[in-house]
Amino acid sequence: MKAYPVETIDFDEAKEFQFKLVDLIHKNFRGDEFLQSGDFGITPNLGKPKYTEKVEKVLAEFFEAEDCVLVRGAGTGAIRSVMNVEMRSGDKILVHNAPIYSTTETIVKSMGLAPVIVDFNDMSLLDEELVKSCRFCLVQHSRQKIEDKYELDKVINKLKEINDKIFLLVDDNYVVMKARKIGVQCGANASAFSLFKLLGPEGIGCVIGDKEVIDKIEKMNYSGGSQVQGHEAMEALRSLIYAPVMLAIQKEVGDEVVERINSGEIKGVKSAFIANAQSRVILVEFEQPIAKKVLEYSNVLGTAPYPVGAESKYEVTAMFYRVSGTFLKINEKLGDYMIRINPMRSGANTIMRILKEAIDKALM
Repeated sequence: MKAYPVETIDFDEAKEFQFKLVDLIHKNFRGDEFLQSGDFGITPNLGKPKYTEKVEKVLAEFFEAEDCVLVRGAGTGAIRSVMNVEMRSGDKILVHNAPIYSTTETIVKSMGLAPVIVDFNDMSLLDEELVKSCRFCLVQHSRQKIEDKYELDKVINKLKEINDKIFLLVDDNYVVMKARKIGVQCGANASAFSLFKLLGPEGIGCVIGDKEVIDKIEKMNYSGGSQVQGHEAMEALRSLIYAPVMLAIQKEVGDEVVERINSGEIKGVKSAFIANAQSRVILVEFEQPIAKKVLEYSNVLGTAPYPVGAESKYEVTAMFYRVSGTFLKINEKLGDYMIRINPMRSGANTIMRILKEAIDKALM
């Protein structure tokens, strides 16, 4: 089995991401301001807490976009916000030929949208008439199927070439601070993602993109109860500073684990490889249908049995979990032969020790 994970930054590049973000903080905050928790409410002539507005400006500059807005509802809330202001019931939505992520599918169904399906993996076979018939497209930056191999910038460029009026929203969840560029930096109109997945507070989402769509979202969420308060925005920004380096370390551990497994260090494993499912994880395929037993024993040995926010601040121990729901929709037998492992904050030795012991118990 072969996977095509999204190309991600290394440790040195991650440090530069951190330095760039901190430099922008220097440029947008006075020293005493950044030592404050933040403010509350709808500031007159601003319509939001002033510290939230400052954080949004930093994020827009970091991702080289016109504007930014923080929203409630994490990554799903960010995606919903864009779709709510740009689409109407009955509209067509262009999507990749793969299972739509479950919470996004709920938005599609609740809005009464009509999916138009094409294959992003081979842009040379793209049905141009279908693309021209849609005014909105959703692209998931991370993978939806193991065999997905499309390159985001090429997909965006081709779609814009065919239909320069199409609105492109990129679901950048699981990829921000890992990939060199997110959707808006590749030419999309908007990127949506969760800051909870980047060590931030619960429920905070982010939309980066064209000023026109950001203005619409802000107008829709004008009420005080809809606002992301200043202290939440500040916590999200402070947490984001540490995300790129943490994720680069996580990448190094994952690569080491795959190399050691494939060298034959652990018996009973057919192969291991890196994939985006949806986070960048290790997929371990067993020689026998022992996946569910391995998960049962690994939980006893201290691994997280399910995600909280997929790399949130609460996830410290390695996660040993079933393969993603979108993968299982394609091949339900994967549930018996394969698991995914996210190192989180653990080291390779810890993962190898637990995996070996769990396999030994499962085979007894």
